[in-house]
Amino acid sequence: MLLTLLNRKEKLKFLDLVMHMVSVDGEPTAIEQRLLNIMLAEVGDDIVSEYHFALSKDLEETIAYFVEASPTVKNIVFLNLVKVTMVDDFYNTTEHFFLEGIRERLAITDQKKKQLMQIVYLERDLREKAKRVVNH
Repeated sequence: MLLTLLNRKEKLKFLDLVMHMVSVDGEPTAIEQRLLNIMLAEVGDDIVSEYHFALSKDLEETIAYFVEASPTVKNIVFLNLVKVTMVDDFYNTTEHFFLEGIRERLAITDQKKKQLMQIVYLERDLREKAKRVVNH
């Protein structure tokens, strides 16, 4: 969501960060993989062809890159990481602690975190409502 607003380097760094996010608790689930594919489509074919689908050796460097980013970029990155953690109904404490560590490093307030989570909930609710409408 809103990944098209990132520049080339931000997109590449985001992909690196999200790969770490889905790998923190093992292999990505089928649902996480589907969401990753949607995110890959959003960043664009040129970025996908340039990206190496392997975890970077230096997660700290990737996080540090976003620490220096603008508040808008930080919010977009965090929003999409939240979306990954909330894509399935399974609550994973490992993902939660990873996400909280990122939030703290990016200096995202609790208030902003709640706002971003609300966006993800609203999107999920809209998708479910659309399914009900088209199925009845």
